[in-house]
Amino acid sequence: MELRMTTTFPDVSISTERLVLRPFEEADIPAHTEMMNDEMVTTWTSVPHPYTTADAEEWVRRIAPAERTEGRGIVLAVTEFLTQRLVGTVHLQHTNWRTLATEVSYATAPWARGEGYATESVLAVAQWLFRTQRFERIELRTAADNTASQQVAQKIGCISEGVLRNAWIARTQTEDGGWADIRTDLIVWSLLPEDLEGVADQLADAGYASFPDWN
Repeated sequence: MELRMTTTFPDVSISTERLVLRPFEEADIPAHTEMMNDEMVTTWTSVPHPYTTADAEEWVRRIAPAERTEGRGIVLAVTEFLTQRLVGTVHLQHTNWRTLATEVSYATAPWARGEGYATESVLAVAQWLFRTQRFERIELRTAADNTASQQVAQKIGCISEGVLRNAWIARTQTEDGGWADIRTDLIVWSLLPEDLEGVADQLADAGYASFPDWN
């Protein structure tokens, strides 16, 4: 059996007609700080709140690069091609190099929602993973009430595999403006190479951009 020696993803950028997915840069720190303080991001992720400039600096300079160099996955900033504005992030994590499987998570900035950017960016990463990196499985986990994230999973062809009961801690805003932890179920989704057949064409018919280039 052929052994796969590579245990880190390449330092890659991925381009669609509207987006460029690339490593985070110092210039992203202000926009990343603002995005991570958004109510939706605070509700459904485990990022610190409030999310400070120091948190963003630690993410950009140390945490995000280490995900790739230490073999756990890769973090990509999602930016608009025309404006270079930060509109989101895609994060591959918990990568298993023996089974060629990884878990994807994503977030979209509040100023960029409603444009289909999450669907476009995650599908582009999936195509790169399956076609170039020869991966065999992508997993997503969405909180039970996070319908926006679930819609992205459905649009790119993911299959719901089941529910992990009481497996995540989300946050809800309290009357005094603070935040309280609440337990919630997680829906597990998977995407295999064959699940992508026809998905890009269907999305193109619906007005989404194409996903041609990575380097």
